[in-house]
Amino acid sequence: MRRLLSSTFAALIVGLAVFSAPSASWAYPFWAQQNYDSPREATGKIVCANCHLAQKLTQAEVPQSVLPDSVFKAVVKIPYDTDVQELGADGSQVPLQVGAVVMLPDGFTLAPQDRWTDEIKEETEGVYFTEYSDDQPNIILVGPIPGDEHQEIVFPVLAPDPATDSSISFGKYSIHVGGNRGRGQVYPTGEKSNNTVYTAPASGSVSAIEPGDNGASVVTVKSADGAEITETVPVGPALLVSVGDVIEAGAPITDDPNVGGFGQLDTEVVLQNPVRIYGMLAFFAAVALAQIMLVLKKRQIEKVQAAEGV
Repeated sequence: MRRLLSSTFAALIVGLAVFSAPSASWAYPFWAQQNYDSPREATGKIVCANCHLAQKLTQAEVPQSVLPDSVFKAVVKIPYDTDVQELGADGSQVPLQVGAVVMLPDGFTLAPQDRWTDEIKEETEGVYFTEYSDDQPNIILVGPIPGDEHQEIVFPVLAPDPATDSSISFGKYSIHVGGNRGRGQVYPTGEKSNNTVYTAPASGSVSAIEPGDNGASVVTVKSADGAEITETVPVGPALLVSVGDVIEAGAPITDDPNVGGFGQLDTEVVLQNPVRIYGMLAFFAAVALAQIMLVLKKRQIEKVQAAEGV
């Protein structure tokens, strides 16, 4: 019984550590955004930017218009130099990974796999899609996945049909897109990762630099009033100060190891009514027919005039 209780207690401790300690993967879409009711704030900022502080280019391609109950591709492009590596959580150099979020209009969802074309299946190989929540299937997340293989992420999207859903109407809709490459600088818990700049906690002189846990360095700053303030720098960032240096509060004491970043943009898609297309085609056909009839009538008049002249 005592051994059973000990094992249960150990498992409980491990479980609490796993769920309470910050994890590097939390910097990616799913874990980070689950702290918010919506991944897009009232200001328009996608919350990925709260952890991935550097701004980088993100591009998106969507059709100008789509038909009801049709499958189309929304492509998110996340360009970066694939030769560049970043700091891993253990301080080693690792390849960058990427992630993306696509916020579709209400009614638009991830297309079921039985409606994917062979081309879509090939383009989405190795990509795993996650809905933001059960009640928000129009928000789709991807990542982390290897960036060198997925600088373009294809999202197969199913357009809604107003004929079967009265809440949907034809018209123009906004799509919000975010793309990330690399690890974040801040965990969702608010703690800094090792992929960011560490600054001096106070003005004064560096009185000591001592080794900490797991390869960290503990920098002690002695202020003018004699107080000693410490800053723990995790393994990875290179120290820019040494004992005896005089520094100002907020001045960087490490380099900036971050090579990734996050970018977002808004785009639009039109849910087109097929009847309008049929009407437009009919109008074009009528105009073409009228032009042909005018030409034929003109030729007929010319022949009559030529005959009367004889």
